[in-house]
Amino acid sequence: MLCELSGSEQVSLLASDSGWAWPLATKQIFEPRGVNLLLAGNIGEFVVVLEGRRIHAAIVDLDSQSGGLAAIRVIKSIKPALPCLILKSSPDEDLLEKALELDVFSVIGKPVALEILQRQLDRLFIKMYNSSLFA
Repeated sequence: MLCELSGSEQVSLLASDSGWAWPLATKQIFEPRGVNLLLAGNIGEFVVVLEGRRIHAAIVDLDSQSGGLAAIRVIKSIKPALPCLILKSSPDEDLLEKALELDVFSVIGKPVALEILQRQLDRLFIKMYNSSLFA
C-alpha cells in the first residue's frame, strides 16, 4: 500500500517508551528531518495515540513493552496497514515467525545500531510512502 506524503505533512512515529536511552539516541535521526516521535508506555497509551493522530510507523521494543507482541496485535487491530518495527534482544525463530504472521515490517536486534534503524526506516518510507525522508 503506497500512500505518498504531502510536502507539508508532519511525519509522526509512535514508539514504546523504553527503560533505556534509545529514544534520546534516535533524536539525531528524527529531529533533523522534522519527525515527531511520540512515546507510549503501555498498550493503553498506544491506543490513545493511534485513535487520536495520524501515525506513519510504530517502533515497539519487546524487551521493555509489557505485553510484548500484544502491543503489535493491538496496533494492527486499530491500524492494520501501519508499518511496525520490532526491537528485541536476541530475536529467535519463534519471534520471527510471529512477526511475519503479524505483517511486521522488520525485526531489529538489540543493541540497536542507529545506522541499521535508519536504513530500515528508509526502506519503510520508500516502500510505504514513496518518500526518501530517512535517506
